[in-house]
Amino acid sequence: MKKKLILIGLVLSLVFVASAAAIRFNEKIELHVGNLVLVGRGGFTPETLPRHRNAPIMLHGAGHVATVDGELPPILEKVIAEFDRHGSIDTTGLGVCTVKKLQATTVAQARHVCADAIVGEGVGHGVIAFPEQKPIPVSSPLTLFNGPKEHGLDTVIGHGYLNVPVPTTYIVPIVIERVHDGPYGYRVDVKIPPIAGGYGIPIFVKGKVGRKWRLDGREHSFLNARCEVGYLQAKGRFYFKDGTYLAGTVARPCKVRGR
Repeated sequence: MKKKLILIGLVLSLVFVASAAAIRFNEKIELHVGNLVLVGRGGFTPETLPRHRNAPIMLHGAGHVATVDGELPPILEKVIAEFDRHGSIDTTGLGVCTVKKLQATTVAQARHVCADAIVGEGVGHGVIAFPEQKPIPVSSPLTLFNGPKEHGLDTVIGHGYLNVPVPTTYIVPIVIERVHDGPYGYRVDVKIPPIAGGYGIPIFVKGKVGRKWRLDGREHSFLNARCEVGYLQAKGRFYFKDGTYLAGTVARPCKVRGR
């Protein structure tokens, strides 16, 4: 079944490009708000697409949060993102993973048990800042799985794993909501779970989303898009633990195939 285009999963890596609420076509966007600095890069391939029919794409991106004075940034707690309506998701014949299957799994175990449901991969870096201790650098591979429907809506499940201070599996279910907001057709609300008891701070993330497979001799793609208006766009709202709130919109140009 096909749904409208969602630049889903690994949301930070794909929409961590908050601008001052203005569409930009730059590959790199940097925003300074007080002491906080957000830097993002992102895009999709191929950039040449049909105008009136959907074709397979792969999304990729990276995001970094820092401060001007070099101190640790506030903890990012939630991202709400809306995505372009010019496209579709296809999960026909794709495997389905569940939270139960992912509980208490390492990265290797999760990717093994739900291999046929993987739709995105990446890596996240951060620090754990316990009181009166030097920050501890940590990192984890990130995986995005096609999840079961919830009240008729498509879902994906994010997975990560850290062994500091104790082995812990992080699971983030994400529901894909339908919206009618101008050029946007869908929304995701991503709540980032507390890391290391609330002492973990996300710093950097990068990843890619997309998958192709064949079923009954026909090629399918998890993400598909068309170049109907010359670009695809997304907007995000970012909520930090210290009360900081940022909002912005980003767009990437596309070319029409066959001109």
